[in-house]
Amino acid sequence: MKTLVVGGAGYIGSVVVRVLLEEGHEVVVLDDCSTGHADSVPDGVELVVDDISAAGRVLAGAGFDAVLHFAAKSLVGESVAHPSMYWRTNVVGSRALLDAITEHGVPRLVFSSTAATYGEPDTVPITEDVAPRPTNTYGATKLAVDMMITNECTATDLAAVSLRYFNVAGAAYGVGERHTTETHLIPIALDAVLGKRDKLTVYGDDWPTPDGTPIRDYVHVADLAKAHVLALDAAHPGEHLICNLGNGNGFSVKEVIATIEEVTGLTLPHAIGPRRLGDPTQLVASADRARQRLGWQPQYDLHRMVSDAWEFHQSRPDH
Repeated sequence: MKTLVVGGAGYIGSVVVRVLLEEGHEVVVLDDCSTGHADSVPDGVELVVDDISAAGRVLAGAGFDAVLHFAAKSLVGESVAHPSMYWRTNVVGSRALLDAITEHGVPRLVFSSTAATYGEPDTVPITEDVAPRPTNTYGATKLAVDMMITNECTATDLAAVSLRYFNVAGAAYGVGERHTTETHLIPIALDAVLGKRDKLTVYGDDWPTPDGTPIRDYVHVADLAKAHVLALDAAHPGEHLICNLGNGNGFSVKEVIATIEEVTGLTLPHAIGPRRLGDPTQLVASADRARQRLGWQPQYDLHRMVSDAWEFHQSRPDH
């Protein structure tokens, strides 16, 4: 297929680009590089440096078979402090992209959604049938885009798949996390191991979990990327399929710390801080639908995620 990857210079998008190329697809990347990195786009792949509003120009007359949409602002705290920025970028931008897809007759869409749409559900593991109750602006904007896509599929026969990620980690093809503002546990912890931060702050050790720290589901970025390629074939006209992507296993913050110390052979300096407002106690995915509908099966465990992230961190002294 000829694919346009919107946000293809980012962490996840650039790994997906490489998997698409391996599978024989033709790829064009559209990214404004505000948070992505041009050097993450493989040599030989056309990179259009522009924002999402340029999608119509890129799609015009070019015979694209699919769009994969990763472009979004995604910092939870920032979304709460500056909601208008998130509604404008994530929702208004996605609306413009959907209009361009319809105008130029692109038949398939794969959307980068998030577990943040669920908020803190009453039951774990979380299935796609759980009523979404986002607790922050980021999750609310992603849910709004999911709802727009559902409406679009009904109205235009678009074939769409939304993939709701849980905690993405690891590195692949020499691509790892290098966000300007880092909020993810594993890269922050590895920075602390390398002495680039004084310590890791653990937000509370009095949660109602076996060791008192919150529990999250982690999925390797390479596994995640494979799901996007499978989703292209699983998309059916007029249907909006929503699938969770996670390992189905939860790990506490303390368990992640122990894995990092095992992988690196170093002590991770950390301290206990107060709980963060709005942090869920436990988020673990049920990925049964992705297994059934996409034929997707995650391959990598937490140890491999940390090992790959550690190798990437060591390879980038400037990071």
